[in-house]
Amino acid sequence: MSGSGRHPALDCVHCGFCLPVCPTWLSWGREPDSPRGRIEIARAMLDGAAPSPEMVGHLDSCLGCMACIAACPSGVRYDVVIEEARARVEASGTRTPADAGRRSAIFSLFPHPGRLRVAAFFLWLWRASGLRWLTRASGLVRLFPFLGRLDALAPDLGLAEVTASLPAHTPATGASRGRVALVGGCVQRVFFPGVNAATLRVLSAEGYEVVVPEGQGCCGALSVHAGRDEEARGMTRALVERLEASGADTFLVNAAGCGSHLKDLGHLFAADPAWHDRAVAFSRKVKDVTEFLAAVPARAPRHPLPGKLAYHSPCHLGHAQGVQEPPRALLRAIPGVELVEVPEGDQCCGSAGIYNLVQVEASDELGARKARNVLATGAPFLASANPGCTLQVLRVLREQGASVQAAHPIEILDASIQGRPFPGRRG
Repeated sequence: MSGSGRHPALDCVHCGFCLPVCPTWLSWGREPDSPRGRIEIARAMLDGAAPSPEMVGHLDSCLGCMACIAACPSGVRYDVVIEEARARVEASGTRTPADAGRRSAIFSLFPHPGRLRVAAFFLWLWRASGLRWLTRASGLVRLFPFLGRLDALAPDLGLAEVTASLPAHTPATGASRGRVALVGGCVQRVFFPGVNAATLRVLSAEGYEVVVPEGQGCCGALSVHAGRDEEARGMTRALVERLEASGADTFLVNAAGCGSHLKDLGHLFAADPAWHDRAVAFSRKVKDVTEFLAAVPARAPRHPLPGKLAYHSPCHLGHAQGVQEPPRALLRAIPGVELVEVPEGDQCCGSAGIYNLVQVEASDELGARKARNVLATGAPFLASANPGCTLQVLRVLREQGASVQAAHPIEILDASIQGRPFPGRRG
């Protein structure tokens, strides 16, 4: 509900300020594929209309990038509108068996770190054994396009990375400035273990004791963004309970999608009086790791990292959380770094949770646009603070034969503190 007590879909005045910032409206110029067009669909459903396949298609085409929220002069909570509309779709049974089956497969894997790690191991084995080359050369991969898509997105991992684990406790270097807990994430933990390791080293070097509560599952972000509310609430409750038990002063996140969800749990538990106030109190303690570090004086010395570095602002960090300057400030403070902006930097890269798995054509179009803009900077290095964005942009750059290297800002900061070279993954 909005501050007036009305449903947020009723707050839209159709002014059109959202249109120039909406990636799908810019791409296709169709009103139903704009924020205000989707709000009209949500209004129709509120009035009792059953979601038709056409309505579902327009709702599914939304990236959830939240650029419209920052542009809206009426303060419409579009995130609430689209998530509630998608929840109605999931409850309606409108989807085809093929679409429902594909989504079920995705959500039986990605929000479960243990299963994802097993899948990553078999992916490594498939690649290391030569089976990947064989299936591609024989054309078998074309028979399973979904698996081919997953393979194209997944980074090349060594066995040490696939089996990496996080220490439960990392002491502060020198006098402690506080105790924080780290959210390990799902995709981040399995496919980008170096990001979590770098996060622990930087926080320790800056004087913070870090705990990583064991048994962490998914935060629920992927599920809530896809309209799977009950599933999301169960995952979120379990994670909140583990983090609260850590006794930490602050809960830190290094994946933008997870952070935007955990900072805004009030509406997810709006109808649950036993959890609402607890969820709101928890959200107040959540910080993105770059936001947290940029707000305190640096303690560890920075060594030079000379070179031109382009910054990609993830939608759920810049738009949803409003965290724009902190990661840029941390990067600019590294000696030798020439930080440059990506043209149309506020436009989504097309990753958007599971979007690049279920809206392949649209995702590829947006990914190609982002890759062109990254290359236009002339920077050999790219910083991105979200694992999905990094996977998406690197996939497109790799397909184009580009040699840009990408890393999380915290990995770049860690390299500077450790006196190491730029730690990027190559596209």
